[in-house]
Parts: sequence; structure tokens; C-alpha cells
Amino acid sequence: MSELFNLLTNGTIDTLLMVGISAFIAFILGLPLAVALVCTSAQGIYPSLKIHQPLGWLINITRSIPFLILMVALIPLTRFLVGTSYGVWAAIVPLSLAATPFFARIAEVSLREVDYGLIEAAQAMGCNRKQIIWHVLLPEALPSIVAGFTVTIVTMINSSAIAGAVGAGGLGDVAYRYGYQRFDTQIMLTVIILLVILVMFVQTMGDQIAQQLDKRKI
Repeated sequence: MSELFNLLTNGTIDTLLMVGISAFIAFILGLPLAVALVCTSAQGIYPSLKIHQPLGWLINITRSIPFLILMVALIPLTRFLVGTSYGVWAAIVPLSLAATPFFARIAEVSLREVDYGLIEAAQAMGCNRKQIIWHVLLPEALPSIVAGFTVTIVTMINSSAIAGAVGAGGLGDVAYRYGYQRFDTQIMLTVIILLVILVMFVQTMGDQIAQQLDKRKI
């Protein structure tokens, strides 16, 4: 019993580590991409189709690749960056690269929903384009961005389970090696319950933060 507890505990810690670091990277990279997409569009404050179109194509191409295929295709890059193609740290590379364009598109939608009248009002007050981004676009879209980031994290938890089944560690690895391969239904069900609890916790916390930010904005 203690062995099973240690196994599930270590698997949960590995999953949290994978998802946590990958989510941080996806946020740091994805949000600037979203801002760039919105600002360089034809109606944006930095209109530039030379930047907007290639950037949009790159994000769409990356998003269209299934995670498992992306994970295999990135093995040379993963080995170069972390020195190995399996384990928790190896999974962070494909998880981050898969989540970044996904979150970028969600954040882009949030930024586009900002009332254009607010931007025009800021321009009339003499705000430059950087001030509009920092003081109008991002603050107004923040509740929706947080909600979208929550969805991204939930998707990453699912992807981490897939990664775990092919040697990345975490709860997916526990479910595959000790549940599926050994026909242990108890371990499989326990992993499923842990993943459901983790997803529900993330979704609840994300919803609460988004609601609090929305109330402050009002």
C-alpha cells in the first residue's frame, strides 16, 4: 500500500512539475504572440501584414500537429536542450511548444473582444501605442485571458498524461506501466480520479481568479 502511495505521489509531483513549468513558458511566449497578432492586424494599432500573416501561419501550422506526433518530431531538439528524450524535463519541451500557439490564439480572441471605443478614447487622450497595450488592451482583456489560460492548463494536463504513456513520467506513466500493462484496474481508476481532481481544482481556481479580476475591472 505504501509503495502504491509513493508511486502515485511521485507521479502527481512529476505531472505538476511538467505542467507548471510548461504553462509558465506558454504564458510568457504565448501572450506576446497574441498581442503581436492583434496589433499587427489590419485594424490593429501597428498594422503590418508582413508580420501578421507569417506569424498567423506559423501558429496555425504548429497548432495543427497532433501532440504525440509533435513530441516525436521534437526528439532531436529535446535532446539538444535537456540532454535526453525521455523523462519529465524532456516532456516540458513539446508541452511548451504545443501549448504556446494554443494559448496565443485564445489570448488573441480575448484581446480582440476589447471595445475599440476604449482604444480610440485612449488615442484621443494622447496615449501612445505602448501605453494603449499596457493600460487598455491587457487590463481590459485580463479576466478573459485568465479564463483562456485555465483552459490551456487543463489541456496541458491531458497532454501530459499522453506524454507519460510514452516515457515522460507523471501520472500517465503510472497509468500505462502499472495500470494498463499489469492489468491493475485499481491503479488505473486511482490515476483517473487524481487527474479529475487536478482538472477540477485548476478550473475552479481559474474561474475564481477570472471572476475577481472582472469585478475589479467593473
